[in-house]
Amino acid sequence: MAKARIATVWLDGCSGCHMSFLDLDERLLAVAEQAELVYSPLVDFKTFPDEVDVTLVEGAVASEEDLHKIKKIRAHTKTLIAFGDCAVTANVPSMRNLVGKKAVLQHAYFELATLDPQIPTLVVPPLLDRVRPVHDVVKVDVFLPGCPPSADTIFAALVELLAGRMPDVPALTRFGK
Repeated sequence: MAKARIATVWLDGCSGCHMSFLDLDERLLAVAEQAELVYSPLVDFKTFPDEVDVTLVEGAVASEEDLHKIKKIRAHTKTLIAFGDCAVTANVPSMRNLVGKKAVLQHAYFELATLDPQIPTLVVPPLLDRVRPVHDVVKVDVFLPGCPPSADTIFAALVELLAGRMPDVPALTRFGK
């Protein structure tokens, strides 16, 4: 039987969820026995594959690049996990919603600039007007809260999904845990 294909994705977040994923330590070997990591910021794959069984998405949808990426990911993923509080609620990245995109850009690229104040048009993707949790943009199958979710929670959820079962998330974790 072919191994399951899993991916991890990092949108607008701090990478803490990916660090927690790495904290699986030797349990990563147990996951690797059942699944192949086909896309992740932790490896060098550049293009999201056409068919993925499980994708863990960290971070909120904050830029046009995030929006394009999450729609492509959803179209090519069987089970999508909102991975961590930023993906589940938009959490810290959404703090800019309180003051608005224009004020954030003005402060960051004009008021704080010491050389050549301007809003970048290359490399930095254009921001959306509002930062949104993943489920505001695409269908999410599993919500895995935590800031970040613990390695134990991630492992338990993956074990269940790889066995073809939906994880009992409330038994595994709660917001902020």
